[in-house]
Amino acid sequence: MHSVAAANKIDNVPLMYQKYQPSRAAALAALEAFLPQAGRRYTEQRNFDHGPVNRANISMLSPYIRHRMITEHEVITRVLTRHRFVDAEKFIQEVCWRTYWKGWLEMRPSVWARYQADVANLPHSATYDAACAGKTGIDCFDAWAMELKATGYLHNHARMWFASLWIFTLGLPWQLGADFFYHYLLDGDPASNTLSWRWVAGLQTAGKTYLAQADNITKFTNGRFTPNSFVRVAGPPSEAPWAAAAISTTPALPKGAVGLLVTEEDLHPESIDYGASRITALAAAPLGNGLSAGVSAFINGAISEALKRGAAQWRAPAELIDTLDPEGLIDWAQAHKLNTIVTAYTPVGPVSDRLAAIAPVLASAGITVVPVRRDWDSAAWPHAAKGFFAFKDKIPGLIGL
Repeated sequence: MHSVAAANKIDNVPLMYQKYQPSRAAALAALEAFLPQAGRRYTEQRNFDHGPVNRANISMLSPYIRHRMITEHEVITRVLTRHRFVDAEKFIQEVCWRTYWKGWLEMRPSVWARYQADVANLPHSATYDAACAGKTGIDCFDAWAMELKATGYLHNHARMWFASLWIFTLGLPWQLGADFFYHYLLDGDPASNTLSWRWVAGLQTAGKTYLAQADNITKFTNGRFTPNSFVRVAGPPSEAPWAAAAISTTPALPKGAVGLLVTEEDLHPESIDYGASRITALAAAPLGNGLSAGVSAFINGAISEALKRGAAQWRAPAELIDTLDPEGLIDWAQAHKLNTIVTAYTPVGPVSDRLAAIAPVLASAGITVVPVRRDWDSAAWPHAAKGFFAFKDKIPGLIGL
């Protein structure tokens, strides 16, 4: 992937990375600021992409929710203190899409494995290079490519338009488009990002593709872009449905002294129930998997801030390890005489892959890693076996209505 140049700007708009302070306090402040708009106003205005200088019609909370600096349940609970469910239902559904996607992929990890293999093996063409550089000659597409790289964000409507043009006009593999997004998005989530691209391509809901329409773009960008009709090429071939497997169970929580490992998948460790475990030391480590400079800086800052909060919460020593590797974890565990590490459950994705890869090495050193799944995920994920419409019928029950 192309690197992010430090000087990238769009019409002198500061980098979005600078807008997002990587702290829970900043996440809570952003949530409180959005609450008045979370009801009917959001429902009526959310589809408009006014450009990077005006995001007042959407929440902009996704980078914080993605890394669980604030949780889905927490956000929904706060919204319902200000709005009736019927008024805020659309926003609540948007929050729950992330939960749904995670649950769907958790039951079909082979989809993630296939996607990863495709990204590694698909060739990069001249058209791909032009698309990533924002030099295709399609004005709106090129503007969105540059906006993404400069700000780490795109409006959800623009993400769908971009993906459709990538797949059905430029004829590029959806997998490489998903990888491009994941590299630059501050809210890049393995499940939401991968499966949303599959949805646009017509693979997630068999036979139902999303095709960008020129008049739709003109309307919902308030005329910022007025493209001509787009050339259509064939999309990816259909595939057989992926059968859903049961959600895996997690081991019993250990008793006594344990270490707590904080990862970028869940940065509010204070709100997790660790049972009878007694946290005596904390460590955190970024994955270090080659994301853009802006995304990496945000994640690293958020991890450091979560580690400091955890150290204060449990009055325990905390250590920031350079990368999530077995050597650093073994050294930390042995220094604190730990044979058990608890960590927030990591859903299917790069962090989960890394933990699975290093677990045998840790085990050979006498160290066991115990994942702790949130009650929200345990309750919600089993309902993601089919489409979102079936899942959304369960939302009132999940939030206690």
